[in-house]
Amino acid sequence: MTDEPPGGFHPVAERTPDTYAPVEVGIYGVTKCFSDQVAVDGIDLQVHEGEFFSVLGPSGCGKTTLLRMIAGFADPDSGRIELDGVDMVGVPPYRRDVNTVFQSYALFPHMTVWDNVAYGLRRKRLRGAELRRRVAEHLELVQLARFAKRRPTELSGGQQQRVAIARALAARPRLLLLDEPLGALDAQLRKQMQIELMQIQREVGTTFLYVTHDQEEALVLSHRVAVMNAGRVEQVGYPEDVYERPSTRFVAGFIGTSNIMDVKVSDMDGEWLELTGGGVERLRAVLPDGHSARHGQQLSVTVRPEKLHLYDADGEEQPPPGWCSLAGTVADVVYTGMSTQYVVDVPGGDSLVAFVQNTRRISDAGTPGQPVRMAWDPEFTVVLDSPARGGAEPAEAERTKEEVH
Repeated sequence: MTDEPPGGFHPVAERTPDTYAPVEVGIYGVTKCFSDQVAVDGIDLQVHEGEFFSVLGPSGCGKTTLLRMIAGFADPDSGRIELDGVDMVGVPPYRRDVNTVFQSYALFPHMTVWDNVAYGLRRKRLRGAELRRRVAEHLELVQLARFAKRRPTELSGGQQQRVAIARALAARPRLLLLDEPLGALDAQLRKQMQIELMQIQREVGTTFLYVTHDQEEALVLSHRVAVMNAGRVEQVGYPEDVYERPSTRFVAGFIGTSNIMDVKVSDMDGEWLELTGGGVERLRAVLPDGHSARHGQQLSVTVRPEKLHLYDADGEEQPPPGWCSLAGTVADVVYTGMSTQYVVDVPGGDSLVAFVQNTRRISDAGTPGQPVRMAWDPEFTVVLDSPARGGAEPAEAERTKEEVH
């Protein structure tokens, strides 16, 4: 592997280290407060050229405030925001090579589709054949050339969104900001627009920075995802890494469905931890890189519902040797179409959820009150950064200082 960027670098398609792509957006120690509330709290992020990068989080987490600062609609109280290596703090929006697509579309209702797309180009004093060529090119890009003479009110919501995207891209910005642009669309149209957005981004190669509260949307669209909570970034990574290996209790609970258990370290074998608690018969996990653990320490771990297998408590078929397992009782069964969701009560008063693909008749499934054993490959047990409720027990922590790397 050379030190030069590969041709047509694509962070996901190539799976090449992100350092090969230049940094398009650099956010360093950015903080923003409103009255006594910290909206953005010391954030550091880097978005690379050509990425489809999503900022994901619940309402009020600070993601839109962050986007507004990148666009120039607000300045941070501290920190730097760099575009292509140049500090943009204090630079007005119209002097930044950035365009924004809003959830409300912000189209001019009295103008035709053609004139809406041409508006920004005319502001840049583009005229004549070049203006016509640029507008036609971007209407073709969003498949709306035949609607050029219509007004926004004569279009569907998805078509209006595509006009807004064409208008934003026609100016050829280095960075396109998208603030929950699909939020006003129905579920089916959202999925269609997700596919179209991916295709548009890959065709034009513009860096997209996308803000959303929709977990599935972020996972589907993005090369990388930053998960925000209470003004801070809790995790940044490829979608599959954020989903499969959440680093904190918040990320595990916010993205998809997850089973979170509070357990205690009972033994250590190299990188493997033996854990007890919550009625488990056996629970093992790999210690994440850069983490340490000690005997008696309390931890939080998580496992995704689709990783769990259910076995009859007294049946002939039992989990493979070495798998994590615990016994419980089926409390509820919910048929969801492609899979069945089982809620299983386990010792200690907690409940775990398992998703079982419907590859057999639903009448063959478990029923409420049935004793079962839940089991999974220990590779799918993930240790979370956040401590379990109550933290480590001081007495046990004092008795042993043995640690693993």
